[in-house]
Amino acid sequence: MRTPLFPRCFLLLATLLLAGTCVAAPAPAVAPSSRAEATKIVADMRRVVTDEGVERLEKVRIGGIEQWVSIRGNDRRNPVLLMLHGGPGWVAMPGSWYFQRGWEEYFTVVQWDQRGAGKTYVENGPATLAPTMTRERMVQDAVEMVAWLRREFGQDKVFVLGHSWGSYLGLELAQRKPQWLHAYIGIGQITDAPESERRGWAWTREQARRDGNAAAVAELESLAPYAAGNTPVPLADLMKQRRWLNHYGGMVHNRRGGDAEAAAIRLSPEYSDADVAGVWAANDFSVQHLLAEVLTLDMGQVRTLDCPLLLFLGRHDYNVSSSLAAEWFERVQAPSKQLVWFEDSAHEVMNEEPGKTLVSLVRYALPLAGK
Repeated sequence: MRTPLFPRCFLLLATLLLAGTCVAAPAPAVAPSSRAEATKIVADMRRVVTDEGVERLEKVRIGGIEQWVSIRGNDRRNPVLLMLHGGPGWVAMPGSWYFQRGWEEYFTVVQWDQRGAGKTYVENGPATLAPTMTRERMVQDAVEMVAWLRREFGQDKVFVLGHSWGSYLGLELAQRKPQWLHAYIGIGQITDAPESERRGWAWTREQARRDGNAAAVAELESLAPYAAGNTPVPLADLMKQRRWLNHYGGMVHNRRGGDAEAAAIRLSPEYSDADVAGVWAANDFSVQHLLAEVLTLDMGQVRTLDCPLLLFLGRHDYNVSSSLAAEWFERVQAPSKQLVWFEDSAHEVMNEEPGKTLVSLVRYALPLAGK
């Protein structure tokens, strides 16, 4: 007896579908056997494959030394966005695989390991760098980097995004070269640094008291008067304050410190084993040379900018006081300005709320570049 045509076709289709399913079945998951294998997985997942895309990792001669940059984007004709990392020495390049991929659809994103940080530190070494580690040299490096990007991509203006220490450099750039910027974007914006330190110390002591943490309260109170006047805070005192501030979520909201962000560096495709091994020596080196002095500055005295201003502030940021930055924002004059609050973030806004960071860049920054 013959099988009707429809059931026969159905059986054939089902057989083909089952066969296809078997062919397409994924291989069993196996953990990467090495750092090299793990970073290759990350690199392959975020590879730029668009026709006009750019994916570069290279050294650029800036300030008389070789400095490393990563340049990535889906279309090299998009506006350039230079990110100035924090710290000093807290590099953003090796963790950017986590938060940056969406940015690259709208901007050509440049991550730069500054003098004394990350790959640039490993490239040059502390003996070469030590005599040059000054605030003015760092600002001049930033000016040179923007000048190079303008030439390299044939764009009169770029976006500059400064995070934490990088927000000091970014604000200096915005004052010195406003005509080069579509806008200045500040995250964890430094304003009156001594007052920020005092507010962070007071908040941390209050958290310790509420927690009944007698050891933390005693250690914090031993620092009093903390950040009095404009005298540099001794680094040993600063680290005691930061230890407990990070413990209570003043750096990463509802988490104790930046351990996850630090661990992400090990998955960076841009970083060799030597770079990973040197990153914390570089961070300590930059902190020793630059941090104490910058924390004596009052950037809140900047009252006028001649380029648009955007601030992305974490509501719970006590590492660099977001409430103080918001007060400065109300006073400063600019051609246009926008403050965006990140309600579930502290100091690491782009890591804590990466989706909102992307949406905010596209909504508020991108239109400033016009067509």
